[in-house]
Amino acid sequence: MPPGIMTLAADPPTLSAANTGFMLVCSALVMLMTPALAFFYGGMVRVRSTLNMLMMSFISLGIVTVLWVLYGFSAAFGNDIGSVIGWAPDSVGLSGIGPNQLWAGSTIPVYVFAVFQLMFAVITPALISGALADRVKFTSWVLFITLWATVVYFPVVHWVWGPGGWLHERGVIDFAGGTAVHIDAGAAALGVILVIGRRTGFGRDPMRPHSLPLVMLGAGLLWFGWFGFNAGSSLGNDDGVGAVMFVNTQVATAAAMLAWLGYEKLRRGSFTTLGAASGAVAGLVAITPSGGAVSPLGALAVGAVAGLLCAMAVGLKYRFGYDDSLDVVGVHLVGGVVGSLLVGLFATGGVQSHAKGLFYGGGLEQLGKQAVGVFSVLVYSLLVSAALAFLLDRTIGMRVADDIEDTGIDRAEHAETAYDFSEAGGGAAPRATVTALGIAYPAAVPDATAARRQTRKVDA
Repeated sequence: MPPGIMTLAADPPTLSAANTGFMLVCSALVMLMTPALAFFYGGMVRVRSTLNMLMMSFISLGIVTVLWVLYGFSAAFGNDIGSVIGWAPDSVGLSGIGPNQLWAGSTIPVYVFAVFQLMFAVITPALISGALADRVKFTSWVLFITLWATVVYFPVVHWVWGPGGWLHERGVIDFAGGTAVHIDAGAAALGVILVIGRRTGFGRDPMRPHSLPLVMLGAGLLWFGWFGFNAGSSLGNDDGVGAVMFVNTQVATAAAMLAWLGYEKLRRGSFTTLGAASGAVAGLVAITPSGGAVSPLGALAVGAVAGLLCAMAVGLKYRFGYDDSLDVVGVHLVGGVVGSLLVGLFATGGVQSHAKGLFYGGGLEQLGKQAVGVFSVLVYSLLVSAALAFLLDRTIGMRVADDIEDTGIDRAEHAETAYDFSEAGGGAAPRATVTALGIAYPAAVPDATAARRQTRKVDA
């Protein structure tokens, strides 16, 4: 029997239909976040890379689901092996789990816990894709996801949340994924881009988002789904932690958005929609590890600090020359680090755990624990991800050819384009086009009746 499982026969009253239904809804909300991320990233790239960006997120739903069922759940939450990995033969393929078995310490079935954690596993590698926009072979990306989930994500989840995991045992607080999800993905993104290099024209050619409405749609859906991501990590409604996390998610996200926009206005003189969307995501990232441990006032501080620091961090790629296409490092890595460390300052000791931060009389002890968690996950994910990228680059190649990158990766990798501007929705290209924001739109087609009248006049 997989670890952490007890049968209803041993404790029949513990099953909660309310908590089970709540967690199924939260799982669906977290699933929605991956397509939302696809919209968010898809709107941020140039039009010629839109489909590829959408697919780099969407494919994770297929790949990681299969891996999770086969061995991922067992590796992440199975019997502890050396405090670094789990394994439970009965949970391989989810074959040894019955519908009436409960996850230890909760009132929900193991299946529900497994599917909730599956949705976390799905979105985490998808987050990495934003840093690699415009230049990665899709086949190489599929192989990278498979390897990365196996040797990076599943072990790190066991460290942070698994029974016996070494960070979990050391008292590192990560309520919903600051280390296991965001630092993990952000560090991986940095490792890969340092190996594969910059896009052609980086720092020289304009690489503006092609559809800010798509960006805002994606950000809004991410914000919506994140309530399931964060509040659902309480695994129920019995102790009020989920309610606190729900409130803190909203508060920190709002504060981060305003902080980002304020920085933008002071630095560049304008409030941008891209800044509003990015600031909101930065707040969501930062409150993910800390929201169960801080008060709403603490959430305001976490969001404001994250919004400001992430807005400052996204410009570092131009200073240091690494091409983080859609600011995964600046938002997810930096936001995850900020949120994880601020637990050591703002933890009240009265919500998720009894640990107190520096500002609540707890001294530096919890901050030290948080720093160990942050540094360990960051270094491990950075180095192993870079090694995987190097291996793939030297064997099958990670990047598309330069001419494909110049003309657009969508048609070469997917035999499709995101937008069809032809006259008949698929026929020959129109004879005249109007260019706006780098996109060629068909010119107005003359009214056919008027054209025939003009022809008759000429013939006469």
